[in-house]
Amino acid sequence: MKLTIISGRSGSGKSTVLHILEDRGYYCIDNLPASLLHSLANRVFTGETGIPNVAVSIDARNISADLEQVPNILNDLKEKNLPVEIIFLDANSQTLLKRFSESRRKHPLSNENIGLIEAIDKESELLEPISVMAGLSIDTSSMSLHQLRDSIKNRLVENKETGLALLFQSFGYKNGVPVDADIVYDVRCLPNPYWDNSLRSLTGLDPAVEHFLDAQAEVQEMLGDISEYLRKWLPRFEVNNRSYITVAIGCTGGQHRSVYLCEKLGQLFLDAIPNVQVRHRELGQ
Repeated sequence: MKLTIISGRSGSGKSTVLHILEDRGYYCIDNLPASLLHSLANRVFTGETGIPNVAVSIDARNISADLEQVPNILNDLKEKNLPVEIIFLDANSQTLLKRFSESRRKHPLSNENIGLIEAIDKESELLEPISVMAGLSIDTSSMSLHQLRDSIKNRLVENKETGLALLFQSFGYKNGVPVDADIVYDVRCLPNPYWDNSLRSLTGLDPAVEHFLDAQAEVQEMLGDISEYLRKWLPRFEVNNRSYITVAIGCTGGQHRSVYLCEKLGQLFLDAIPNVQVRHRELGQ
């Protein structure tokens, strides 16, 4: 039996996660009053419900007094070693503002005295105590609905019994560091295919760029160092009940070097960790 708690700012994709889990046999409850969480957890874990997997959404639609109870309740459940999983979804404020403007939905915290931007910022403050407890945080800013569904299926549903889920994500520093990264590597010091006119328009997925970087001793040394570090320390994360790790690798534009290294690392770790995913933020993959 397992209880999965989905939280995050409005517009970040919580409903999508609940729908996916519901399709996979979870009993899902949207907008559960936080004051009922402890009672629900006790019923789930004593087998009273007869349902093996339950997922609930808790967010700013709860009154603030209820939300303040959540960290204490979660700590209590964790101290009892009960299988509780906390997933937190978020996106940058500009993305959330755009999503609300396009959908014409009302933000749950907005009213005649609080505008949309202020409501989005206030929601972040209210949910921070939950976000810091999350075992998995997902930044959906640059994700399409299809990409979010794939990410959730790959990380939460598929290969669920195989232990640690490891994601290698490439990104470009010019667009900012992913906020959901657990470990970040800066590879801007490596030789850059961008300065070769024949490679500039290509990506790290193209054979010509791969061959260029394969031949660079510094690139292979970086690959070896990152691999060695992760092989040594990932088991320690797993021992400490970490189910999800996102390793973000960044270069200037997120097109060549970071993409290449994420692909190589994904291949290297498949032998030890069955649930390995690779995502390229700037390529939309």
